[in-house]
Amino acid sequence: MDIVDILKQRSKEYGDRPAIIFGQEQISFEQLKNKVFALAQGLLKLGLKRGDKVAIYLPSWPEYIYSYLAIWSIGACSVPLDFMLTEDEIISCLSHSEAKALITKHKANISFANLKSGLPSLKHIISCRTSEEGVLSFEEFLAQETNDFSGLEVREKDYAIIFYTSGTTGKPKGVLINYLQLDAPTKSMAFFVNADLSSKDVTLCALPFSHLGGLIYIQNTITFGLTLVLMERFMPLDFLRNVQSHKVNFFWIVPSMYYALLQLKEFETFDLSSLRWIVTFGASSSPDALRRFHQFCPKAQLLNGWGLTETNAPTVVLPMGSKNIESVGRPAPWIEVKIFDDSAKELKANQVGEVVVKSWVVTDGYLKDEELSRQTIRNGWFYTGDLGKFDTQGFLYIVGRKKEMIKVGGEIVFEPEVESVLLKHPDIAEAAVVGVPDKLRGELPKAFIVVKEGKNIPDEDLRFFLRQHLAHFKIPHYFEFCAELPKNRTGKIDKEKLRK
Repeated sequence: MDIVDILKQRSKEYGDRPAIIFGQEQISFEQLKNKVFALAQGLLKLGLKRGDKVAIYLPSWPEYIYSYLAIWSIGACSVPLDFMLTEDEIISCLSHSEAKALITKHKANISFANLKSGLPSLKHIISCRTSEEGVLSFEEFLAQETNDFSGLEVREKDYAIIFYTSGTTGKPKGVLINYLQLDAPTKSMAFFVNADLSSKDVTLCALPFSHLGGLIYIQNTITFGLTLVLMERFMPLDFLRNVQSHKVNFFWIVPSMYYALLQLKEFETFDLSSLRWIVTFGASSSPDALRRFHQFCPKAQLLNGWGLTETNAPTVVLPMGSKNIESVGRPAPWIEVKIFDDSAKELKANQVGEVVVKSWVVTDGYLKDEELSRQTIRNGWFYTGDLGKFDTQGFLYIVGRKKEMIKVGGEIVFEPEVESVLLKHPDIAEAAVVGVPDKLRGELPKAFIVVKEGKNIPDEDLRFFLRQHLAHFKIPHYFEFCAELPKNRTGKIDKEKLRK
C-alpha cells in the first residue's frame, strides 16, 4: 500500500469532499493529505527513518489517523496502543518494540518523565492538544508548510504495524503486519462488497484504532474515497444519532454492540433507512441480534464475517444476498481455510476441528517470540485457536475458541452454543458461559446473565426454558446474575475476567 500515492490521488479526485467528520469538525481529503505530509516531514526531521518504530497512544481522534498515515509515508513501523492501557503496560509495549518515538496526549496517571527515564530507546514524545516542557508539539508539526512530499521507499516485507494483543503486562504479544498485508482488508472489501460500494458512501467508526477493526475504517476511507464519521468511543444513543444525521450507509461492529443498541428505549424512533449493509464480526454467539436490528433497516444486507488480527481480517465473509446468517461465510479466493483435527489431518464437512489459514495475508509471526510463532504457524498454516466446521456448500461456521470448549464428564459443550440459547430468552439482555472446575465431572458450565430492565428470572424457570433447547449436560449448573458483563475495548465480552 503506497500511502503517499493514494493520498495524492484522493486529494486530486475528491479535494474538498469530507474524508473525516469528527463532531463538528470536517477534514477534507486535501486537508488530510496536507496534515499527513506535514507530520511525515516532521518525523523525518527528527531523524526517524524506514523501519523505525513509532508508537501511537491516543483516543480515536483524527490525530490517530494522521499518525498512522504519516508513519507509513516514511516507511516506518506503527505501534498502535490502546488508550486504556496503564503506564506499566505502555512501558512494557514500548520497551518490547524498542519504539523511538511516541505520539500521545496528556493523561492522568501517565508521566512523560517516567516514560522517558524508563525507556532508553524512546527518543521523542510528541503530544497532541497539550503542551509540556521537554515534549514536542503535534500541532507545531501540522503547522509546517508541506512541499511536494515524495515519501520513502517501502519494501513489501518491511513491517508496517506491530499490534499488541493480550499479555501486555506479562510477556508482550506483538503481531507483525508487513506493508504488503496493508492491502489485505481493502482487497477483501473490494471482493466481498464491491458491487455495493461507492466513493459517495458514508461509514461510521466506533471501534478503537488500536485494533484491526478500527484500522480497517482508515484503510477503506483512503482506498475507496469514503467519508468516515468518527466517534471517540462507542455510545449507543450517539451511534444511532450519527447513523440518522449523517445518513450512514454501512458499518461493522461486534455482537455486544448490537445488543446495546437494541436495549435503548429510543431505538425504534431512529430512521435507519440509509443503511445498505451491516456487518458483525467476532463470531456472533447468536444471529438473533442482527436479525432484530435488521427489522428496522430491512433494505440493508446482513453480513457476518470472521478473521483475526493475525490473518488481517476480514478473512471470511457471508456473500451478499445470502440468508445464512448463522454462518460467517466463505473465504476470499486468495485465502485457504481448512478444518484440522489435533493430528493436523483435514476434516470433512460438518466435522468440528481447529480453523487453520494459509495465505500471504497471514502474519509472519510475533515480535521477538520465535517459540509462539512456531506454535501457531506450522507447515505454512496458521492455527487460529478457533473451532469451526464447513458445511457441504463450503460455508464456515465458528463454534467457539478451543478454550471455550467445556468437557463435562466426557461430553463436549461449546460455550457459544449455550449462550445462543440463553439469548433467545425474551428477558435476557446479555449472557456469557464459561467452564468452572468440578471434582466429579471435571468441568461444569456456569452462566453469567444480564436481564432486561425490570425483569427477574428464577433459576428453575430458566432451567425449564433451556431444557426445551439443550441436552441436560449442556445446561449451566450455576447462574450468576450481573448488572453488566466485563468487556474489552472492542466491545467483546472479556471471558478471562469471568473465568478468574
